[in-house]
Order: sequence, then C-alpha cells, then structure tokens
Amino acid sequence: MLLKVHEPITKNYDIIIIGSGLAGLTAANILGRNGHQVLLLESHNKLGGFATWFFRESRNHVFDVSLHGFPVGMIKTCRKYWSKEIADSIVQLKDVRMINPQFNIQTEFTREDFSKKLAEEFKIAPEVVTAFFDYLANMNFYDDSKMTNGELFEKFFPGRNDVTRFLMEPITYANGSTLDDPAITYGIVFSNFMSKGVYTFKGGTDLLISKMREELLKNNVDIKMQAKIEKIYLEDGKAAGVYVKDTLVKSKAVLSNANLLTTILTMVGEENFPADFVKQTKEVRLNSSSCQVYMGLKEGVRIPHIGDLIFTSNYPTYDPNRLLDLKVSSRTFSVYYPEETRPQVENGRVAIVSSTNCHWDDWANLNPEEYEAEKAFMVEETIKGLEKFIPEIRDHLEVVEAATPLTVKRYTNHLKGSSFGTKFEGLDVSMNLHKKLPGLFHAGSVGIIMSGWLGAANYGVIQVNQIESYLNTFGADNV
Repeated sequence: MLLKVHEPITKNYDIIIIGSGLAGLTAANILGRNGHQVLLLESHNKLGGFATWFFRESRNHVFDVSLHGFPVGMIKTCRKYWSKEIADSIVQLKDVRMINPQFNIQTEFTREDFSKKLAEEFKIAPEVVTAFFDYLANMNFYDDSKMTNGELFEKFFPGRNDVTRFLMEPITYANGSTLDDPAITYGIVFSNFMSKGVYTFKGGTDLLISKMREELLKNNVDIKMQAKIEKIYLEDGKAAGVYVKDTLVKSKAVLSNANLLTTILTMVGEENFPADFVKQTKEVRLNSSSCQVYMGLKEGVRIPHIGDLIFTSNYPTYDPNRLLDLKVSSRTFSVYYPEETRPQVENGRVAIVSSTNCHWDDWANLNPEEYEAEKAFMVEETIKGLEKFIPEIRDHLEVVEAATPLTVKRYTNHLKGSSFGTKFEGLDVSMNLHKKLPGLFHAGSVGIIMSGWLGAANYGVIQVNQIESYLNTFGADNV
C-alpha cells in the first residue's frame, strides 16, 4: 500500500527499511515476496535514491542522474529478485569511448575487446594480458591481500601509466576508486564489467523505478515517502522501530539504506555501541562526491552518434587526484539518444549528462557568490568540451542545469554528498552492524565493491539472508 504523506501509520511491522536506494528497494521486494510485513520509508518524494531522474520544461526534458552503465550481472539480479520484464529491458551499450592525450579508443568493454586493444594499441604481450585477467578472475574477496591498485598495475604493467589509465580511469569515474584502494576492489568490480560489457535500462530510470514500485506494491510492501527518519528506536538493547517525525512505529528489525556513518552515529548514537566499534566506525572514510551538468536539446534536433559513454580528459596522464579537482580537466559524457534510451516517449529530446568526481569541501566551503561562479564555470567548460565532438552543440541547447555535491546531499541526505558511500573499510562495519546491535542491519553503497547499481542491489540481497535469520528468532507471531 502506498501511504499518503499525511496518512498515519497504524500498525507495526516485521521489518522497517530506511531509504529506497537500490539496496533498500531490492531487500524490501524480497522480504515482501517472502511474506514479511514490510514498511519502506523514503525521505524524498520519489523512490530510487541516487538512481533517480528529474523533468524540466513541462516534462519535455527528462534527465537521468546516475551514470548510465552497470555490469551484465544486473540482468540476473533483476530476473531473480524483481521481474522478467525488468530484466528483459536491460540492454548493452556497445559504444564506449575513451579520449585523452594518451589514446583515443572505442571499445565494447569486454575482456575480449580489452585484450585485443592491449595487444594491438598498447603493444602488451598477449601472455601478460592473459595473466592479468586471470589474476583478476581468481581474486577472492576473503583473501587478506594488502596489494593496492597501484601495486597491481605496476606488477603487470610496470611504468605504463597509459595502460593504467585505460584500465582504471572508467572505474574511478564509476565508483571513486583510486590507486591507493585495495586491489580486490578493482579486481571484483572490473571483472564484473569486463565479462560481457556495460549495460543500461532501456526506457530510462523513471520507467525502471516505476516498475519496481509496482512490484513492491504487488508484494504487499507498504511505502511512505517524504518520511525522513531522525532516530531508530531501541528496546531491551535491540533495534525495535523508528520515529517517523514524532510517531513511533515498532518493528522486529530495521534495515538502514541510509549513509553508514549517519545510521550508527546519529540515528542510533555512539553511546549504544561498544567503544571499539565506534572507533572503527569513525575511521571509515567517505568516498568522493559528484558534479553533473544536464543538457537538453531543442525539439527535433538530432546529433551524430558520438558514443554512449565518453570518458574524456585533456590532462596529460592518469591522475586520480586531478579527476577530483575543482577546476576539472576530465569528465564523462552520457548521451541519451531518445530512440535508443526512451523509445516509449513520443518526440523525445536528446539529453546529454556530464559527470565529474569531486571533493565535498571544495564546494561546501565556497560563499554564495563563489559557488554560483564555479557552477557557471563548470557549465561553460562542459559545453566547450562537448563542442569538440559537436561543434554546433551550443546552438542546439534548450536546457542547461548543473548539480554539485551540495545538490547530492540535499536530495539524498548522503553525508557530505558522497556519491559512492564509503571506502573499503566501511564494508566490514556495515556487514557486522547487526552483531553489535541486534535487529539493526545496513545495506547500501559501501566499500566500493557494494557501490553502483548492481553492487547496491546485490548487497540488499545479502542482507535479506541475515534479516530473515534474525526474524526467525521471533517465531511466526507478528509484533
């Protein structure tokens, strides 16, 4: 049941889920389908978390906020935990381009194509390429490896910054990975992408989330939006509900799809956890945030096919720190051709979204005048960058809008506008939360591995198993 904003919640639940990112949505759907009484609470006026969209100009323009690419595994996850209809709408992006001073390459982003490019374009011996990919494929999440991404690339491609850029830069854009992060984070994520390429949802994020909402309601999940949770209710040392404004809603368990640090330190409070766990939590680093520039073209304007995803930079070498610089020299263009992306929309407009990674502090510390000036500079530089591919693009633009880390925080409540959750060490804290406070679970974008659309959805699946084991301790009776 979809509860209206001012409609009171009149019953208790088996599980309350805070936040409707893809982890929260997927967990809610499975739990509801398995017969549990589920309440899904979302602070925004739409579901999806960072997988979201917005309209402009009387709905003539629609913009997807997330970078539109995820691994082929999303098909299996959606078919198993959502519906065949959703899974069948996932299609491959076959034109991924990487353009920078070191190389200009078009790729299908598969192991076969990358192997060919490494051998032909970068002159890497085929046996080295095979050894590299086999090494990634055999990486085990539970191995206690101290190798960093930087050490991984130096092991196989010593002194080859261009090869590192080719293999690493798209992942840096996608989830904020750096050369200092554990190599296991790169191995698992990139192996997933490279198995069969990069995919997207045909029909747009708005259609995807609407179909997910239909599934949730069909599986008897109660949904209430514009319901921000400030506190999690504890009873006898266990999580036993939440406060929706001033109203206590009880449950047997709580799953937070909110920011990990906010969940532990604010929604619960550090006084309710062991001191060593609080210390471990406070040492978890947030991942980077994002800026976007949204560009909508005039009615009837069509552009040549310049690629689906274009990773472009004018910086001479690969440098993760430069990818986060306020005066950014690198950006990713996601091009939404209406006939391919939203064929269900009559007279759809071409949309282009530019994404860049950035630091929260660079934007949060600006005064209002500086903030607007930096946004204007970012928009202008983005259009100039796009003119390299479409010289006349400026005359075709009808809508141009920009978002910064402050925008991300405003609409998602992510601490410091983090687009990719936490660094790798956050995963251990998240997965062990229920062991420190019974009844409280967490799922979301943590540890890089659990970032992105597929990682978040699958983390929701993983946590369902833990939640159901906990719920079984209550027996068959409702709260």
